[in-house]
Amino acid sequence: MAVHVLDAMAREGFEEVIALYDRGSGARGFLGIHDTSAGPAFGGLRRFPYRDERSALLDCLRLSKAMTYKCAMAGIPGGGAKLVLFDPSDLDRRAAYGYLGRCIERLGGRVYAGPDIGTGWRELGWVSEETDYVTKPGPNGPGDLAEATAAGVFAGIAAALVHLDGEENWSKRTVVVQGVGNVGRVLARRLVELGVRVVGVELDAERAKRAQKELGIEFIESGAELELACDVFSPCALGGSLHDLSIQRLAARVVCGAANNVLARLVHGVALHDRGILYVPDFVVNAGGVLRGAEFHLLGRPTPLDEIERRIGDCARTVFEMAREEDDAPSRVAWREAQRRIAARREAPAAPAPDARTSTLSPA
Repeated sequence: MAVHVLDAMAREGFEEVIALYDRGSGARGFLGIHDTSAGPAFGGLRRFPYRDERSALLDCLRLSKAMTYKCAMAGIPGGGAKLVLFDPSDLDRRAAYGYLGRCIERLGGRVYAGPDIGTGWRELGWVSEETDYVTKPGPNGPGDLAEATAAGVFAGIAAALVHLDGEENWSKRTVVVQGVGNVGRVLARRLVELGVRVVGVELDAERAKRAQKELGIEFIESGAELELACDVFSPCALGGSLHDLSIQRLAARVVCGAANNVLARLVHGVALHDRGILYVPDFVVNAGGVLRGAEFHLLGRPTPLDEIERRIGDCARTVFEMAREEDDAPSRVAWREAQRRIAARREAPAAPAPDARTSTLSPA
């Protein structure tokens, strides 16, 4: 496995991958640092019951690279990182997160950590006991990151509908939201308020019940969402849901969601394009959370939601226009544009990484 990992790191331009193990807490995982050429690397702490080391490491590599692409497309002066942590039944969670905080502190500002699957405000509070390089809960933090992510996805949906039909026309739309966790629930609420017919899909029965009671939306069985005719399919759960088989069943006109790495492979974005389905690249529209968190750390202010919507909406529209001009799939166009921006950053003269505790940067 090590040879393949090193080959992948070289091929994908990684800076460093660190294997993590703490004897006291039982913490086991990986930290991937993809790029710090423009500033510190930002990434969430994902705690997940990975089946083996290979799956955990691959997740770490994919997600940290995706974060660099998000930062490049959103204009964030930083790059991508990711921490993944195994979640066995005997894990001492508080001690494990304290250990991760000490690991982050030793990096001296190269990495800032935030929330992800399995890691909420409670866990981030434990991390913050050991380091300042973390998104903190409460009044001293950037605010609701799920709300910021949902705002970006909403802006992407709006841009896609206007691109296809010339108008949003919310009251005539049907949107399928796959996953009504923190982000999916906020997105669904926003759409319901605009008169959209929202159909939910959720594996967690209690979560579905809460969302149904709160929002009054209908739910369908998992697996049926692909074949439901709708304007927008919005994957807001785990990634990799669009592959050879699922794409052939998909009855949506637009795919735009909060999940990371929605496409199993880049070629699946081309498959969507060939079927006439407009795919809004995930690393373009789900950057709202990192945009708010990173700019809070670097500029000392949480990015307002209307600014997040404007910036991500503008970026999505730019990708659509480039795709039209180049007669290519938006997924490939966005991928190439992100790579171009990352290469330009790496070729620029090195600058010291901003530190939230000493930064004098002002908002652009």
